[in-house]
Amino acid sequence: MCERKNVLLINDLPGYGKVALAAMVPILSRRGHAVFQLPTAIISNTLDYGRFCIQDMTDYMKNTMKVWKELEFSMDCICTGFIVSEEQAELIGEYISSLTLAPETDCTGMRTGNKPLVMVDPIMADGGKLYNGIGPERVAAMRKLAAYADVMTPNMTEASFLTGIRPGQEKGTEEELRELTDRLREISGRSVVITSAVKTICREDKSICESHLVYGYDHWKQEYFQVPYEYLPVRVPGSGDIFSAVMIGELLEGKGLKEAVVSAVTVLMRLIEENKGNLQKYKGILVERHWELLSHG
Repeated sequence: MCERKNVLLINDLPGYGKVALAAMVPILSRRGHAVFQLPTAIISNTLDYGRFCIQDMTDYMKNTMKVWKELEFSMDCICTGFIVSEEQAELIGEYISSLTLAPETDCTGMRTGNKPLVMVDPIMADGGKLYNGIGPERVAAMRKLAAYADVMTPNMTEASFLTGIRPGQEKGTEEELRELTDRLREISGRSVVITSAVKTICREDKSICESHLVYGYDHWKQEYFQVPYEYLPVRVPGSGDIFSAVMIGELLEGKGLKEAVVSAVTVLMRLIEENKGNLQKYKGILVERHWELLSHG
C-alpha cells in the first residue's frame, strides 16, 4: 500500500447535512490520508430544503492559496467539487498549475510528470437541466477546469452540457455514450467517468431495454469500461461525494480506474441499502457509522 498522501478537497462546507466536505473528509481520513480542505462556500444546509444561506468564500480562497504557496505546501491529490463562480474556477486552475511534487512521493505510477493527481467533479446539473443560477458562462468555466483533470466525473446531464452533445440528455445508446465519452476526453486528454449513464438497447421486437451503469475511459490503460449497477429509486444527498471519495481512495492505493469505480459503486450501493429504512430527509448518510465498509472499499 502507498504511504499516506496529502489530499486537498475543494468543495462546499455544509452546516447541516452530510454532503460535500462533510462526507468526503471522514472517508479519506479513515483511509489514512492527510486531508486538507479549501471551502468554496459555507452553506447553511443542503439545498434540497429550498431555503438556505450561502457564504461565498472566494476572497478566503485567494488569501489561503497565497499563503499556501508562500509556505510551499505540496499536495499529492486535488479533488474539486461545487464552485460558485467562474472566478473560483480560474483560481483553482491556476493553483493546480502552480503545484509540483517530489518524484519520490509518487508511488501510484499513475501521474504524468510531477503534478498531483487531479479529480474534477463538474457539479452544475442533474435531471436533464442545469441547476438554478448556472448559465453558459459557468458551463464554459467548468469546461476549462475539467481540462486539468486526470479523472473527471460528470453525471450524464453534466457530460451533455460540457460537450454540447444533446444538452439535457439522460440516456444514450452504446454509440452515443462512446461519442459523449470521446468528446469529454478531448477536454482533458485523460480519464473520464460518467457516473450515472443510462444505456438504451433496442431489442429485436423493437422494444427498448435500459441499463444503469458507470461508463468510462481509462487513459492509463487506454481502454473503455462499463460498470453496471442496480438503480435504486431514492435520492440520497451526498452520494456523488461518497462515490468520489471512495474512488480516489482506491486510486491513491494503486488500484486501476475500473477497479476503483467498481469499489465506489459497491460501497455506495451497500450504504444506500443499509440506510434506506432510516434515511432522514435531505441529510445524507452518516458515513462514520460504516467505518469497516469505507476503510477497505
